[in-house]
Amino acid sequence: MNLLSETLREAIEEEVTTGKLSPGTHLDEIELAKRFGVSRTPIREALSLLAGEGLVEMRPRRGAVVAQITPGRLIEMFEVMAELEAMCVRLAARRISQTELQALESAHDSCRAAAAGRDPNAYFYANEHFHQAIYAAGHNSYLSDQAHALQRRLRPYRRLQLRVRNRMQHSLDEHQVIFEALRDGDAELAVRAIRAHVVVQGERFADLLAGLADLDAKTAAADARTSRNLVAV
Repeated sequence: MNLLSETLREAIEEEVTTGKLSPGTHLDEIELAKRFGVSRTPIREALSLLAGEGLVEMRPRRGAVVAQITPGRLIEMFEVMAELEAMCVRLAARRISQTELQALESAHDSCRAAAAGRDPNAYFYANEHFHQAIYAAGHNSYLSDQAHALQRRLRPYRRLQLRVRNRMQHSLDEHQVIFEALRDGDAELAVRAIRAHVVVQGERFADLLAGLADLDAKTAAADARTSRNLVAV
């Protein structure tokens, strides 16, 4: 794969993981090539790379589509994410420096400002910085790499949760407990708090499924419009 294909992979991946391209969206090679000003070959190579990451699926007669995760698979991934972050926060409780604690508090303040402004996009990025500050404070690069990778894979779904009413405020309250536990060096409280914060269960899982159902309905409507246009042509 050449540098252009890799650059395109990163650009399309960013659109997928930030929700600009939602699960189930058809990725038309011609449209993408026109939008990025390239030929179809590097687009095809980029989509192949994304398929290898699990972000894109190749389907008969539809070509490339943004991958949709089944509810069972999704909850499994959040369970693993919760355990990875629990490991990170346990190490951080022992190893976090004053500078790193200040960086975590700064990220928490950014979350607070986004929640006060009712800005889910700003909250989404501030929330990522909060969690990434915890990964860094654990001082275990391998663990941090694994947490970053799964966090990125779950980005569309973590963003989707923020659409749920009052989720930003609840998330902010959970961050406060995690921050205070790290500040006080209470590893066990930090672990319990971050597990509860990350894992998706009960009402939160039902809300996430409702959001996914809404995305499915929009995707089906878009597919129907595409089919009508093809027939009209």
